[in-house]
Amino acid sequence: MNLNEGTATIIYAVGSASDETLDVVAQTVSGLHSAPDGVSSGTGGLADTGSNTGWYLAGLAGVLLLVVGGGLLAVRNRVAIPAIDVVARVAPVGVVADTGEFDVPPSVDEVGWYRFGPGLEAEAGSVVIAGHVDGAGQGPGAFFRLRELAADDRIEVVAGDQVREFRVVGREEYDKSEIPLARYFARDGAVRLTLITCGGPFDEVAGRYRDNVVVTAVPA
Repeated sequence: MNLNEGTATIIYAVGSASDETLDVVAQTVSGLHSAPDGVSSGTGGLADTGSNTGWYLAGLAGVLLLVVGGGLLAVRNRVAIPAIDVVARVAPVGVVADTGEFDVPPSVDEVGWYRFGPGLEAEAGSVVIAGHVDGAGQGPGAFFRLRELAADDRIEVVAGDQVREFRVVGREEYDKSEIPLARYFARDGAVRLTLITCGGPFDEVAGRYRDNVVVTAVPA
């Protein structure tokens, strides 16, 4: 399948619908293009599995889900940040058993919601979403430009049929050993959205960034 001249966002799935292992991927393209390598072009019906894992194309292993000029609306659980041109799939995550660290999804295009904390329907506490700033061999991540957010920038979070809009009220950067985790992972207090990624200089020896960038937002 080819696209006409112009810019569009392709949302496609790679994997198997039968065992629910599809990975939803977004790609922005310009000009005349075919479907991405490894993705069959064609049509099919969207099937809602009723779970929190997103949308699937019924009976198809890897098919174009949706093409929309300048938009990206098919992913069921997502965070959208217009100020930095981000729309990313959100997956529920916990902590890494061996280290106790936040278990950020391995794909830099996907971010993780801390499922042991408040959810989108919460009336109190911090809803935490974290993502990679970049990744070796993957390039910039969904939160690569998180440090650019400013006061009153809007953030929309979608979880199934729930949609909630927030506005940015703060941005901080901490050495990872000094980040006040109790504050940002709190279950009490006014409801707020906390976005976390890496920042600061990259430590070549440790293979990681020194800091964390934290953005706080409140209901708009």
